[in-house]
Order: sequence, then C-alpha cells, then structure tokens
Amino acid sequence: MAKFTNKIAISAIAAFILIQTVVPFSEAALTANYYDQTCPQAENIIFQTVGNASIFDPKVPARLLRMFFHDCFIRGCDASLLLDSTLGNKAEKDGPPNISIRSFYVIDDAKRKLEKACPQTVSCADVLAIAARDVVAMSKGPWWNALKGRKDGRVSVANETINLPSPFSNTSTLIQSFNKRGLGIKDLVALSGGHTLGFSHCSSFSARLHNFSTEHVTDPSINSEFVINLTKKCPVKNKDHNAGEFLDSTSSVFDNDYYKRISMGKGVFGSDQALYGDYRTKSIVDSFAKDEKLFFREFVTSMVKLGNVGVIENGEVRVKCSIVN
Repeated sequence: MAKFTNKIAISAIAAFILIQTVVPFSEAALTANYYDQTCPQAENIIFQTVGNASIFDPKVPARLLRMFFHDCFIRGCDASLLLDSTLGNKAEKDGPPNISIRSFYVIDDAKRKLEKACPQTVSCADVLAIAARDVVAMSKGPWWNALKGRKDGRVSVANETINLPSPFSNTSTLIQSFNKRGLGIKDLVALSGGHTLGFSHCSSFSARLHNFSTEHVTDPSINSEFVINLTKKCPVKNKDHNAGEFLDSTSSVFDNDYYKRISMGKGVFGSDQALYGDYRTKSIVDSFAKDEKLFFREFVTSMVKLGNVGVIENGEVRVKCSIVN
C-alpha cells in the first residue's frame, strides 16, 4: 500500500516535491451504513462484480488494492484517479506512476450495475473503497466494515502523481510523505503489507541489481541468493518488458509473508527493504512477521485511516466514473 505493485520510478526532484505536498486528513463523517436505505444492495453488487472479475483475471485483486492507494494519496479518496484525460487536461491515470495501473473496467462495470439499481446514489470513490476491502477479503485477508459517504472529485491532474511514493524512496521520505496525509509510521509499515499481493516489473527494482553505487554493483541489503534469482530474471540488457518478480512467495494470498521476506533481505523494492534497515520501522516489521493476526488488525486500522484522507463533502456522485457529470 504505500508503494503498491508495478510502480514506476520518480525522480529525486519528484521525491522532494512529494514531501512538500499536503493532502489533509478529512473530518467528513463517513459511516458503515451510509447506503442502507438508499441502496441496500450496493455492497453485494460490488462484491459480485469484483469476485467475477478476479476469477477471470487473478491480477485484479492486486490491481484494485493499488488503485485505491494511488487514488487516496493524490487529492484524497475522491476517485480522481478514475477520470479520463480530456483535450485540455492530462489526468492522473496518465501520469507516469499510474500508466501501469490496470483493471479500471472492474470499477466501471460495478458502477454501471449500481446506476441501474440505484441511480446517482453510490459514488465512484465509495465503489473503489469497497472494492479494495473486498479484494483483501477474497485473498484470505481480513474483512472490515467499509466506511462510506465519500463524494467524487471533479479535478484530476497528471503532474500531481509525482507525489506518489516511489519504490526507490528511503524510509525518511516515506515517513514524511505519509505524515503529510495524517498517517503515521505504523500506518506506513502496515499499508506496505499490501505488497503481499502482486508483481513488479524489472524497471521498478533493476537499479538495485546493476551498478547500484560506486562501492557496490548490487544493493548490499539484498540477500545474496535472492540477487542471483533476480538478476537471472532481470539481466543488464533485459529485452523482456514483461519480466519481473512477485512481491512475496504467496502473491495471490493476503498474508504476512511480505514481512518475513523483508526480514531475510528478500524485499523486491528498495523502499520495502529499507523498512528493515531503519530503526523506526524494523521492530514493526518483525512484529508483523511473527504475528499475522496483529498485522491484519493494524492493516485494517490503517486502511480505514487511509480511506479518510482528503474526503470531500462538496463533490458529486458521478454517473460514469471516467467523466465528470
């Protein structure tokens, strides 16, 4: 979740801008029963749509979880990531860190069904939040009451996506980035556990394997056997653009394997492995690696907090998620 799967590198300048940008933590009142009277079938419609899509394409859970994080981190949880670019504006989904995001069709499909059942009632932002909860639960992770009542934003700017955390960020940059969004160190470590689902292409970690620094060819924090494995999949002159590595050994199951691998030096992203090399986060990684139930509890708490970031009250309920009304 802070560095969710298949991320594309941002520059050092972008990382600097990242820590300057503030997305306020919202005080808007969200409730678990927001649609009980106006659209009681909403969660069932979303669950069935996401479930069917996940059976057809096993990559859907990781993609939707990443989509939720990327939406909330820019302008807050307002579904701005779902908007298409227009002639006069390049939208978030076409920004460099988001061009590898897929499966927007799942949210669009759920929204079409909701419009038939309850016209102009369920926001796209809520659809995405509920879908993110559902894919975690479907992957054998925890389930929680998703809070609802968000409105959809009307603004989406591609340039703002440089403020997304990078797979090359150090822990201090990540802590500052999360703090700007009202999220603490434990939230950072817990949400990073979202990487238990998914896959990354070589471009997001190959810099750790080849010419890492003037002193080291490879990142010294990587397990020596793991380096060999990664280098075989991502050689110096890699011509396979689909090549990469799963972010943990049980990539379709939501569990705590991600933390176990980090503790062994087998984090795929540099930003993941950095969590184990920093005294502020190492003990939390160890605690989650030892206690999966603890990780689940903290992940739920942090997901609820993330879902409150930048929630707007003066937005709209889009009829179609890709365009404003």
